[in-house]
Amino acid sequence: QVQFAESGGGLVQPGGSLRLSCAASGIIVSIYAMNWYRQAPGKTRELVATITSGGSTNYADSVKGRFTISRDNAKNTVYLQMNSLKPEDTAVYYCNAHRYDRDYWGQGTQVTVSS
Repeated sequence: QVQFAESGGGLVQPGGSLRLSCAASGIIVSIYAMNWYRQAPGKTRELVATITSGGSTNYADSVKGRFTISRDNAKNTVYLQMNSLKPEDTAVYYCNAHRYDRDYWGQGTQVTVSS
């Protein structure tokens, strides 16, 4: 059974930082494309960042230069370091693993950026 333990969300002021963690069990994250998505109220879910099995990374234009996705194979965990946070980053953030026709999702963690 695939499970993700997501953590690190919370309330932060504009300009602040958070680090999200996604600890996986039941899969080996290093052989999957691991993604962070987010969904704001009233909006569709959007892809924020990807790290491929080969270690390449990609980011949505809205977060480039501010967010960094990384992976610790020994801990089987994926991270999203978020810096210079803006109110428009407020959303539920979801961890996702994708490989061929398989998709697995975490339960989501709330990030709120507000003064």
